[in-house]
Amino acid sequence: MFQSCLVCTDLTDGLYRLVEFVPDLAKGGLNKIIFFTSVPLWEEGEVPRVDTEKVQQAQELLDKALSNVPQGVEVKVEVASGKPLDTIPRVLQNNQVDVILTGTPIKSLLEQKFFGSTSVGLSKLTEKPLTIIRPQLITTYTQEELSLRCQHLWRYLLIPYNDSKSAQYLIEQIELYVKQCPTSSLTKCMLISVVDKVVREEVLKEYRIKEAQEKLESVKAQLEALGITVNTEVREGNPLQEIMDAALEFDISAIATATTSGNSLLEFTAPSFANDVIRRSWFPVLFFSPKK
Repeated sequence: MFQSCLVCTDLTDGLYRLVEFVPDLAKGGLNKIIFFTSVPLWEEGEVPRVDTEKVQQAQELLDKALSNVPQGVEVKVEVASGKPLDTIPRVLQNNQVDVILTGTPIKSLLEQKFFGSTSVGLSKLTEKPLTIIRPQLITTYTQEELSLRCQHLWRYLLIPYNDSKSAQYLIEQIELYVKQCPTSSLTKCMLISVVDKVVREEVLKEYRIKEAQEKLESVKAQLEALGITVNTEVREGNPLQEIMDAALEFDISAIATATTSGNSLLEFTAPSFANDVIRRSWFPVLFFSPKK
């Protein structure tokens, strides 16, 4: 689905482990991989300065990615000094990539509001899609498990769909990236719609289920035209809970979601389904930011 990526790691989130799995990332369709970290400035003195020792340590750690590069694959390592949200845009300006890999721990809304997140900030700075992977998971994978994960980051997507503007935008973006990458690693999708269980009228409930299924069938035809195998399912209940349950049942690689809101990701005055998925999902999340 993607051919180039920027791996943003703070060297504590587990994503630095990917330097040892470049051949596996290449098997997943990537032919350009940039590993990046931003080292905080040394601020113990009166004037902040570059922490040359930690910069060197970071460079040596990420340079391992250069030791086993398959033919036809470009790998770069970049280390900067400063705050990630100041340095990452400069990397993106100098390097064209399809997707950004980043790590975000699970936090409550209150924690997210007070302590922030690089992923949240990135969603506001760029329209590049983000693949968000939980540090709690990637740090516990064995080498064999991580090898397979790198090969199948976007192989089987779970796509919540309710025919909203955000859902339509999500499908448009998936179509766009698949068309741009003829040898897409995306081979399968699960389209799922959740009907609110509060509807008590049996006739109305049946109508809403039928309507949801018809909309899914239309989207299914769009994606199948791209050579993707598509399953559909309509459920009743709480949307977030049903999506998480479905992710377990269907052995998916990631949950795809998007927003068209100009306020972007995780604005605390405007809760949304995409916000909830990113904050609470243990599964990797492929998030499409709104057009800037």
